[in-house]
Amino acid sequence: MYLYNLGKVSWQESQLIYHALARMGREALALLSPASPYVCAGYHQGLDQEVDLDFCQTRHIPIFRREVGGGTVYLDGNQLFFQLIIHPDNPVVPLSKDSFYRKFLGPVVNTYRRIGIQAEFKPVNDVIVNARKISGTGVGEIGDCLVFVGNLILDFNYEMMSRVLKVPDEKFRDKVHKTMEENLTTIRRELGETRASAWDEASLNNIMIEEFKPLLGSLTPRGIDSELQSKIDELGGWMLSGDWLYRKGRKISDREVRIRAGIKVVERMHKATGGLIRTSYEDREGRFANVSITGDFFCYPDEGVSRLESMLEGKSKDDVHQVLTQFYSAHEVETPGIGIDDWLVVFRD
Repeated sequence: MYLYNLGKVSWQESQLIYHALARMGREALALLSPASPYVCAGYHQGLDQEVDLDFCQTRHIPIFRREVGGGTVYLDGNQLFFQLIIHPDNPVVPLSKDSFYRKFLGPVVNTYRRIGIQAEFKPVNDVIVNARKISGTGVGEIGDCLVFVGNLILDFNYEMMSRVLKVPDEKFRDKVHKTMEENLTTIRRELGETRASAWDEASLNNIMIEEFKPLLGSLTPRGIDSELQSKIDELGGWMLSGDWLYRKGRKISDREVRIRAGIKVVERMHKATGGLIRTSYEDREGRFANVSITGDFFCYPDEGVSRLESMLEGKSKDDVHQVLTQFYSAHEVETPGIGIDDWLVVFRD
C-alpha cells in the first residue's frame, strides 16, 4: 500500500486526491490538509437547501460536493485529513461496519492518547473525549474501492461553520452554534494553547503513520506522479463544475444537523389545517432538549405553546403522545385545526 504524506495541498486536491486514487484502484493512505478554507457537502445533499450560497459567494468560500455521504462541513487547515483507499476484498478489511470503524479508528484514538487526550471510540463512527466529538469520519464506495475519510481536529471555527449553513432563522443558527460548541472539541481546546503548540501537522501525521502500519502492513512513500495528477485534473473538470455541484438532491423541508453520535439539532415543519407548525430542538440520546415551537397557527391561551415546550423537555419520542394528551386534557388548551396527530408529525420520526 502507498503512503501519500502530503502536508498542505490546495483545497480542491484535498478532496480530489482520494476520489482519483479510488477510481485508479490504487490502495493508499493519504495524510494531508487544505491550504485554504472551503465548504464540503455530502453526496446526497441538496446544496440550495443545506448551504447559504449567498454568504459563501460573498465571502469567496468555495464549495465541493464529495462522493461520500454525511453532512455539510466547513473545513480549513486546522483539520488534518486521513484518507484510506482500500479494496473491499483486502484481507485486512473486517466484514461488519462496526468492526470496520472500530479497527480503522483505532489509530486515531491512539494518536490522541499519545498526545495526552483520552479519546475513545463511540459506535458507530465517532471518536469522543469527555462526551464531545473530536474526529469527523465517513465511508463511501468509489470505483472498486472503499474510501474511509476522517480527520484530527487541531482547531475548529464554530462561528463560520454555523454561518455557512442555510437555516430558517437566526434562532436556529444560534442553537446550532451553541450545540456544536458544547459537543465538538479540538486538540487546542483539550490541551490548551501551550501544550497543543507542541504538536504540528508533521508530528501528528508521523504518529498516525506509526499507528496505521500494524493494521495496513508496509506503507511505501509516494508523491503525486503524472498518472495520479492526470486523474486529479480529469476529475476536477467534472467535480468542480456546476452540473455536479448543484445536482438536484431530495427536496425536503426538514433539517437535521448531526453534531456527534447521539446528538443532533433538528428542525421539522408540518402544514396542518390550522396553519404551519415549525419546531426545532436538540435530540440528545433520544430525548428532547431546548424545544422551540413557532408557526402561523393559533393557540389559546397564548402561553400554551411555551407550556408544551417545557413539558417536552427531557422526554423521549415514545413519551410524546402521552405528553400531548396531558397537554390538551389538563390545561384547557385549544389549537384550532391542529390536533395530536399534527404534533406527532414534527415530534416523532
